[in-house]
Amino acid sequence: MPDVSKKILDEVLEAFDFGAPVVGAVRYGCGHINDTFCVHAQPVDDYCHCFILQRMSTAAFKHPEQLMSNVIGVTEYLAKKIIAAGGDRSREAMEVIRPRNGEDYYTDSEGGAWRVFPFVTDIYCYQSAETPELFEASAYAFGKFQRMLDGYPADTLYETIPHFHDTEDRLQKLKDAIAADKVGRVASVAEEIAFAMAREKDCSVAMQAQRDGILPLRVTHNDTKLNNVLIDKKTGEGMCVIDLDTTMPGLAINDFGDSIRFGANHSAEDEKDLSKVNFDIELFEVYTRGFLAGAAGTLTDAELEYLPWGAKLMTLECGMRFLTDYLDGDNYFRTHYPEQNLDRCRTQFKLVRDMEAQFEEMSAVIRKCAGK
Repeated sequence: MPDVSKKILDEVLEAFDFGAPVVGAVRYGCGHINDTFCVHAQPVDDYCHCFILQRMSTAAFKHPEQLMSNVIGVTEYLAKKIIAAGGDRSREAMEVIRPRNGEDYYTDSEGGAWRVFPFVTDIYCYQSAETPELFEASAYAFGKFQRMLDGYPADTLYETIPHFHDTEDRLQKLKDAIAADKVGRVASVAEEIAFAMAREKDCSVAMQAQRDGILPLRVTHNDTKLNNVLIDKKTGEGMCVIDLDTTMPGLAINDFGDSIRFGANHSAEDEKDLSKVNFDIELFEVYTRGFLAGAAGTLTDAELEYLPWGAKLMTLECGMRFLTDYLDGDNYFRTHYPEQNLDRCRTQFKLVRDMEAQFEEMSAVIRKCAGK
């Protein structure tokens, strides 16, 4: 996206009521998709109030009206449940502040789509799970997210990124990239291609179970990394799940699995030395314990049975996406050196191998944590 000019920023700031004069707006956070600012509004006789202002990426999200319909629907549903349970709505769920015109978001004079949320204070937003306790806190928060949204009509949500966790479609895109061989890299990755193709049937396991009615369609977050949970500074608990842009209909096992892919190992995503890339069954148990405690009986027996599949398939899918981008010439994922997407692919495939070797242990952990 083009950079935000002062003229546009001033226009957008005027479009929202921050309850006091705006004294500053500075870039904020580590996100790569949306443009994010922290807005400071200063009342005459009170502390400065802060807000998160974002220009949504219309490159990633073609229909901001659909995205915001999802976000508002989910956050308002969560708010009602939190208030009914005597919770703190301001800290436990995101809140959309509508612009002065009453719309779901503001469209600037250049076509940019903007939204505002209150800034939540006294929290941490971690980029990695520094301790098992932190990993478990995030697990509880994502499990609670499933529990709180149990009963929300998932089929009323828009699919903000079509086929996002469609593993069959991801495999087809890989096949298309192999056939095209745009930058002449196919011959150098025969081993990685063979690995993915040997697991073609696996790519249909969860999706077929959903089509057969075995796995229910739920409201899912679809980006369950630790940095999408706000952690309370005092208690260390996961207070609020944020970044709901990919919240749409999906499978609970995918939300669980993406967190495992992200957090149940100790290596960098682009680690070249694959001997350092290992699936940690102990961290898997830590996360499972927290997630199931947060979900508190929401998941069906079939979903519990398929949780290990969620971990394996989200990791396999991610590896295929890295490999596809490598074959396409590195057009999607940001890279800092020529083979980075290939290194990323190899770490994911190594984790898949580890999960396959420990699949029965993973299933035993699920049964133990579920009390089965």
